[in-house]
Amino acid sequence: MRSHYCGELNESLIDQEVEICGWVHRRRDHGGVIFFDMRDREGMAQIVFDPDTVESFALAETVRSEYVLKIKGRVRARPEGTVNKDIPTGGIEVLGKELTILNRAETPPFQLDEHITVGEDVRLKYRYIDLRRPEIAEKLRFRSKVTSNIRNFLDHEGFMDIETPILTRATPEGARDYLVPSRTHSGEFFALPQSPQLFKQLLMVSGMDRYYQIAKCFRDEDLRADRQPEFTQIDIETSFLEESDIMDITQRMMVKLFKDELNVDLGEFPHITYADAMNRYGSDRPDLRFGLELVDIKDLMAAVDFKVFSGPANDPKGRVAALKVPGGASIARRAIDAYTKFVGIYGARGLAWIKVNDLSQGLEGLQSPIIKFMPEDVVMQLLDRLGAETGDIIFFGADKAKIVNEALGALRVKLAEDLDLFEREWAPCWVVDFPMFEELEGGALTPLHHPFTAPSCSLEELQKNPAEALSRAYDMVLNGTELGGGSIRIHDQDMQKIVLKVLGIGDEEANEKFGFLLDALKYGCPPHGGLAFGLDRIVMLMTGAASIRDVIAFPKTQSAACVMTDAPSEVSQEQLRELSIRVRKPVTEDGSSS
Repeated sequence: MRSHYCGELNESLIDQEVEICGWVHRRRDHGGVIFFDMRDREGMAQIVFDPDTVESFALAETVRSEYVLKIKGRVRARPEGTVNKDIPTGGIEVLGKELTILNRAETPPFQLDEHITVGEDVRLKYRYIDLRRPEIAEKLRFRSKVTSNIRNFLDHEGFMDIETPILTRATPEGARDYLVPSRTHSGEFFALPQSPQLFKQLLMVSGMDRYYQIAKCFRDEDLRADRQPEFTQIDIETSFLEESDIMDITQRMMVKLFKDELNVDLGEFPHITYADAMNRYGSDRPDLRFGLELVDIKDLMAAVDFKVFSGPANDPKGRVAALKVPGGASIARRAIDAYTKFVGIYGARGLAWIKVNDLSQGLEGLQSPIIKFMPEDVVMQLLDRLGAETGDIIFFGADKAKIVNEALGALRVKLAEDLDLFEREWAPCWVVDFPMFEELEGGALTPLHHPFTAPSCSLEELQKNPAEALSRAYDMVLNGTELGGGSIRIHDQDMQKIVLKVLGIGDEEANEKFGFLLDALKYGCPPHGGLAFGLDRIVMLMTGAASIRDVIAFPKTQSAACVMTDAPSEVSQEQLRELSIRVRKPVTEDGSSS
């Protein structure tokens, strides 16, 4: 039906006849001449109908926004003074000769232009219309280019694209599974995969050597602003390579992707240990586009009378840290109060601060509600350690280390955004040497990544002191966002059993949940490892989207619902009976079923 896409028309086609199809983006009537902006997935072109084509002109007068048209016409240069340099087709227009209305459209529920102010729920309810918007359509086109680029790279590196099952069994990977009842196995359930982790390890056992997959994954997580219950991973696994080799391959993949699609040189990828990242940036996803490093002052505060500081300073699990903001003394008290409220989101009970108004005046040149609780020599040592200068402000965190890191780490990023402290546009890094486990309340250990990650110590050392063990894990981070995480996996059955025991999983439970993996490890499992990237996050960063929902064709809302299809929804009693399921609805406070 078409000879060209709208966005493909250019000056090389002047005086040629073309046929285009698409939607009417705008219609304008200028003194007897009718203009259409026609839109398709490749872009937009201006169409002109004048009264000389009587039949088509009369039909054009009936056309409205979002009508679906087929137009035959001649490409011509736009008159002088009407060229639109903002679009690729802005130097030409099509003089319409024939017009066919392929379908009419009612007035859409919102305008399809860059000035849209409608709420996200309305956009997602009519997502098929929202996807017509050029800025959203372009993000999906870009996403397609990203996946194509990655596939080409991995194919060239000898990786095989292999699909793994969607219906599998529930496994503990840190989030709740989506369960699927089985009709043929009454009372039993499949689970949708949180990742293809175990299957890709089994592919290594089978000798597939280099595997990849653009994989759908599912996690029934608690509600978060920018998480989706279903998401897409670039899943990679390989045998007979060390972590440095895997990091090299995936780094080259990411460097090529950014160079090809954005003409951006990502530059060096510094390696930062987990401990260093937490100590300096309060996060295992450090944003390196700016400075503002946390400085530990626990030793200085251990003997002060100020219990807010001395308490955490003398707690083995506590931390006292300071964050110097150059030139920050000009921050207004109202803004400081807002930052205090902000860190409260992360559990901080307050935000102490010192303004360095004039360093040459000593204590007299400082402004702070906490100086009176601290000896002068401690304050001077503090200023010296931080390299404070006149005009700076210093913020403090004092609490359990986890709270201090999360609060000051988040404050550091917010200050950079508010004060425009960014020194570069892109800043990648690798975070390495993660702990194997983290301690829960009560002392139990849980895997920091997943229970199939190899420790960097021996089996004997792991048994002796599991809480101190490091793992052979690595995360790629860009601009404070984790693009992907991976590790060398456990390929020895004895080591895998010990790791499961450390996690409180005995032999019987291990065989019930992971028997197929433990069996596979007995039959010549090679050393192997891999990495999984979040495709949605990568595309979000590369396109500058405000949310991953803008780079997914049909995303869910923050409440994990699809307002377009009204899912999830109730099913019939007949379907439930076939599955041997009875639904019990939660009881409300008044005792009735909700």
